[in-house]
Amino acid sequence: MLYREAGQFKSTYAADMAIFPIRQDRMALWLLLAVAFLGVPLLAHFRIWPLGSDYFLRAILIPFLILSLATVGLNILMGYCGQISLGSGAFMAIGAYSTYKFATGVHLPLAWFGTAISIDPLPVLPSILLGGVMSAVVGILFGIPSLRIKGLYLAVATLAAQFFFDWVFIRVKWFTNYTPSGSVAAPEITIFGYVFHTPIERYLLCLAFVAVFAVISKNLVRGNLGRQWMAIRDMDIAAELMGIRPLYAKLTAFAISSFIVGIAGALFAFVYLGAWEPLAFNIDRSFQLLFMVIIGGLGSILGSFLGAAFILILPILLDQGPHALGIPVTVETVSLMVLVVTGALICYLLVVEPLGFARLWSVAKEKLRLWPYPY
Repeated sequence: MLYREAGQFKSTYAADMAIFPIRQDRMALWLLLAVAFLGVPLLAHFRIWPLGSDYFLRAILIPFLILSLATVGLNILMGYCGQISLGSGAFMAIGAYSTYKFATGVHLPLAWFGTAISIDPLPVLPSILLGGVMSAVVGILFGIPSLRIKGLYLAVATLAAQFFFDWVFIRVKWFTNYTPSGSVAAPEITIFGYVFHTPIERYLLCLAFVAVFAVISKNLVRGNLGRQWMAIRDMDIAAELMGIRPLYAKLTAFAISSFIVGIAGALFAFVYLGAWEPLAFNIDRSFQLLFMVIIGGLGSILGSFLGAAFILILPILLDQGPHALGIPVTVETVSLMVLVVTGALICYLLVVEPLGFARLWSVAKEKLRLWPYPY
């Protein structure tokens, strides 16, 4: 076995290629997982602050996990493959409505053939996965233009997907089982005979999905496929000359990104909302995910979580902060403050640190590792 020595440090190729090569990172990850899987449920069970009520789980942790998952999917497409997308809300909607149809049964009348196709209701877990598959299929279809166009033109193409599916889910009543208002209610979440009722159970379900797909995404982006994505992102012509197929690289990025975003959309609808309408996945949702990617850091799995945490926690701080100081503010004022602060921060990050919070955290971590000799 070959060793590489540099001063007092010694490592192997296997250690350098590990998913978390730094020991402190591995320790921090295991500590974080212990807190997430054990600490949070215990605090919620015994009603210990800040989990003294179900509000923290329902309104903060569950949407944070789901939107973090969606941001991871979008970051694969934008941060690692360099393909701009403004239609992530539509792919969340595809995942949500496809899961709803598979979970309640699919009936396709085919008048031309004089018959019909019927699929009995499926369990929730296969329905969620199939919802992600349907989102991936649509993502491939709308990713085909990326072979000929890029930049702002590709952004407009994905924006067209957003508007198209907004119209489809509002006008085509088949997706909502012909409900008059267009809103639907998710069926009971039962997986392997266990019914997820309480906020703690739903939180653990979301956490399991996020942990699995975050690890899968981390392995993908550091493997051969991820290196192809980054080569296409940095210089697509040079990547093609090196033997990388743009068709394969771009369409796999669209497929995997849309699959993860579709899974997040299904969880958002079934676990968080419970009942929803098409406007829950409009263009505002797409811009929210876009801001999370930019603020958290392009090309960073950790940045996806940091960006989602910031976007979700900022309105709460701006709402509760003035009240804690005795300053009365209205809901409209808080909304305007959120827009102003978010916009200002995005402009600041684009100028000062384009790689977002993930880069700031990386720099701080390196300085801590070298402390007390930072230079």
